[in-house]
Amino acid sequence: MAKKRTYSTGPFRERAILVGVNVRSQGDYWSLDDSLAELSELARAAGANPVERFTQSMNRPSPTYLGKGKIEQLAHSVKHKKIDTVIFDDELSPNQQRTLEDKLGVKVIDRTALILDVFAQRARSREGRLQIDLAQTEYLLPRLAGQWSHLERLGGGVGTRGPGETQIETDRRLVRHKLSRVKKEISRVQSQRNQQRMQRTGGEAKIVSLVGYTNAGKSALFNRITRSGVIERNQLFSTLDTTTRNMWLPSGTQATISDTVGFVHKLPPILVAAFRATLEEALEADLLLQVVDISSPYAIEQAQVVSDQLLDMGLGDTPRMLVLNKLDLVVSTAYEPLSLCMLDEIDISEFSRVVTTSATQGWGMTELRDAIGAEFSEPYEENTPGLSLHQV
Repeated sequence: MAKKRTYSTGPFRERAILVGVNVRSQGDYWSLDDSLAELSELARAAGANPVERFTQSMNRPSPTYLGKGKIEQLAHSVKHKKIDTVIFDDELSPNQQRTLEDKLGVKVIDRTALILDVFAQRARSREGRLQIDLAQTEYLLPRLAGQWSHLERLGGGVGTRGPGETQIETDRRLVRHKLSRVKKEISRVQSQRNQQRMQRTGGEAKIVSLVGYTNAGKSALFNRITRSGVIERNQLFSTLDTTTRNMWLPSGTQATISDTVGFVHKLPPILVAAFRATLEEALEADLLLQVVDISSPYAIEQAQVVSDQLLDMGLGDTPRMLVLNKLDLVVSTAYEPLSLCMLDEIDISEFSRVVTTSATQGWGMTELRDAIGAEFSEPYEENTPGLSLHQV
């Protein structure tokens, strides 16, 4: 009897090796192992299958990212483990990427390209696709020369070098034209968003913005507060488009609250710049609710990443409230005492108040709404964080 054969009809998942370096002269509160663990999640989100991690410690950065011996070891693993893609944990320069592709003989991408790919898969609205288009195009522009390196293998000379150079310049002009067009479209989107904000509130309502690490539960929290139906999934970057709703505070004061795109470790600057229109609500906010997944083993590092990136965006002086979400994954009841040991490592002096919530269970919603109302009825005082009753 012939053996029955079955074939997978699922999408092909590229076999990938993840590569990272630890430069001793460059201190980072995020360990290399933790960074590679997150890179593995990003790779899976993009559709790859990480099969191995490859690391190196060095005293100072290498022009080729890895040392010569390590590159040879990596090339050996690529060949014998039938690897399709090598993903590096940092952004590579165009020269580094070309050199590594030549030596490894497979596709090489960096963390920036991987994040852009995940964003591209998640983008649904016209605004989101425009912003991803802008970021990907700006990332591509300095790397165009490498796209035509195959012409060098034709033997060189008059018949190859000239057309290659001409094509590169043509591509650059096309890309610059595309950049200009996309930026104009995004500028129109930003103007429309500003007009909508004024129409909603007449410019008088207080603006509250949810910010935080990706998958911290911002969308679920937003839905609980506003009774909306924003997509909420247990995945990285499920929200790329800002959603804004009106809300009434206990005092009767009107406010707007916005759900924004999540942050991530080593978020590419070009992506922050491209999503500036989406982050406009945060830039204009009177109060930021910084949401942290309290159940995550990387909660401390994630909170620090968001604080640093908000500072880089010029939001260091905007009042912030710390919202420790996903309480149900840590305790079994809403009023069970919560250990404050994790707060010892977070500089809570940055926050006016600390509130614990569970968006999925609806815990802490009244306390959160009251705390937001108190922010706008009391003078903001630095270094005087208040704890909700869940943290007694």
